[in-house]
Amino acid sequence: MDIFLSIPFLIFMPLVISVLLISPLFTRNEIVVRRFAKGVFVFHFLYTLLMLACFDKANPYISEIHFFGLDWVQALGVKFIFRIDAVSMILTVLTSFVFMLASFASKLNIRRSHKFYYSMLLLLMSAILGIFTAGDMFVFFLFWELELIPAYFLIGNKWRECPPEQEEEAKNSAVKFVLFTFLGSMIMLLGILLLHYYNFVSNGILSASFGDIIDSSIPEYIQNLIAVCLLIGFGVKLPIIPLHTWLPDAHTNAPTPVSMVLAGILLKTGAYGIYRFNYQTLPDSFGTIAPILAVFAIVNIIYTAFVAYAQTDIKRIVAYSSISNMGLILLGLCAFNKIGFSASVFHMVAHGLVTCGLFMITGIVYLRFKTRDINTLSGIASVMPRLFGFAALIVFASIGIPAFAPFVSEILTMIGAMSSDLSDVLKLASVFSLPLLILSSCYMLKFLHRGFFGETDCEKINDISVHEFLVLASVLAGLVIFGLFPDTILGMVN
Repeated sequence: MDIFLSIPFLIFMPLVISVLLISPLFTRNEIVVRRFAKGVFVFHFLYTLLMLACFDKANPYISEIHFFGLDWVQALGVKFIFRIDAVSMILTVLTSFVFMLASFASKLNIRRSHKFYYSMLLLLMSAILGIFTAGDMFVFFLFWELELIPAYFLIGNKWRECPPEQEEEAKNSAVKFVLFTFLGSMIMLLGILLLHYYNFVSNGILSASFGDIIDSSIPEYIQNLIAVCLLIGFGVKLPIIPLHTWLPDAHTNAPTPVSMVLAGILLKTGAYGIYRFNYQTLPDSFGTIAPILAVFAIVNIIYTAFVAYAQTDIKRIVAYSSISNMGLILLGLCAFNKIGFSASVFHMVAHGLVTCGLFMITGIVYLRFKTRDINTLSGIASVMPRLFGFAALIVFASIGIPAFAPFVSEILTMIGAMSSDLSDVLKLASVFSLPLLILSSCYMLKFLHRGFFGETDCEKINDISVHEFLVLASVLAGLVIFGLFPDTILGMVN
């Protein structure tokens, strides 16, 4: 069976299809383009499930590619190595699943430039998969930068007819995203170069592969400097306050499927970078920095929860709630123990599903009512009862009700932080993270109460379509399955 499984095919198949879609050779018929793209995303998800079914965490998938004419790169210690371990496998399946849902959500949300849109969506998926599977620091950075190109166009283009001022806002949000990410990437590249150089000087190993880095021989102050440089780069994408200001604007102006990808997957690349570089490759320096980083995690959790409650745009509420929840993922990593790490990976999956559902709901509301302002929305439940049913269940999941996936990860994160041996700061952080359960209830129930209850002037509004039902039902099924059977993920991580 393994001969049919290939990491390069998993990563580069979407890239090749992306080039095919945007080329003049492919038809411009919008229906054909949309159906073909959906078929590609569905096939890719089934392929990742096949890889998951054959996966053995004791024997990770490893593949090395030799590109013609790039021998000089290998002379510098750079190898095109790809490796899928348990964490990479989980995030790869999540990535393929979220992009498949985004392709279904695109039917009603994307109304023009279909070839370019689906091409950029496939290119973004290829770049993110490259990040999650890279076994070499510079290959990781290559895909990290490649991700900027499709993300810029997906955020900055308006894929429906809209006033000129909205198009200008979207372009400004895209530029802001690129500037934040690029500046962070340059600092991150400095950290990678320092790590590559000092690993060679200290250990005599000219290799950028993660498995060839021996941190114990590198001077401690150099390790700490490298760790800080890397954290700045990853902190932009996570995002860690005060590097978060690009995110609410990007979500507000991006179409619904792009917001699903941004919150469900793109933010996880920052958390994964911290895991792969700081947590795994430089554990000594991460143990030193973790108590300080835990303070930033608490600020993320509490501050953005208050900001989310103050918002009136339901998309911005969900955007700030994402920042708050990413603080919980960061806190789990900072615990620096088995429980905290397992909780962190689990919450990546749980939060990815929740935000997909919430952004899908906000997109449906905007399509029907042409507004996202909760002060003008009311009575949606009476005209769209099926949407209300999904909204209520997904909101309950987001605030950590038992039987849903976020409940498991939130509880495990607090237990992991409380049992951390690094510092008493972690124990204190676990206590301060408890208000997240209350604060998230406040802004999520505000969203549900203001938008769905009360009276409405609308007499006839179409309830959710088949495509919208499939997306919401898939999200809800994932939240329930992982909530009732958490060992499906925790067993792999452990």
